[in-house]
Amino acid sequence: MTMTNQSQQKILKIVAVLCVCALIGDRLVFSPLLSLWDDRSQQIQELKKSVAKGTLLLEREDALTKQWSDMKNNALPKEMSAAENQVIKAIDRWVRDSRVNLVSIKPQWKREDDAYQTFECRAVAQGNMQTLARFIYELEQDEGAIKVESLDITSNDDKGSSLNMAVRFSGLQFSEVKK
Repeated sequence: MTMTNQSQQKILKIVAVLCVCALIGDRLVFSPLLSLWDDRSQQIQELKKSVAKGTLLLEREDALTKQWSDMKNNALPKEMSAAENQVIKAIDRWVRDSRVNLVSIKPQWKREDDAYQTFECRAVAQGNMQTLARFIYELEQDEGAIKVESLDITSNDDKGSSLNMAVRFSGLQFSEVKK
């Protein structure tokens, strides 16, 4: 059985058409479908993460509601001078309880939003590891709505027995009346 030239050309044309159809099918159908499939898989994963995060928030709702209520109740007073005075008294209490040497303090107000502003302080203190740790503990345990923003500790000597600490913390003040 020998193939004629015409039948060979006919088979080659059919194979060429099939190849072109396969290429067009891949470009227009299969590749977009695979890309769409991958996009949908990523969206499903992101939605699963979002649902897990939402579930976690729902589980922690009571604790978060209590924390928010505490923040609102313990926020700085509406009057700027009273708020500043409250923070300065707290700093004095932390210094006294921890026995650090307070080198400097730089307070400033920052308006974050119409609903609230923060009274930000940068304090520099000296002491040993125990006194600096106690200062941070007192700051963190304070009942006011104060949080540590940044903390840097450097050594003054080779032994590390004399340390410098620069801490930036802020107190929260709401613009609206606390409820």
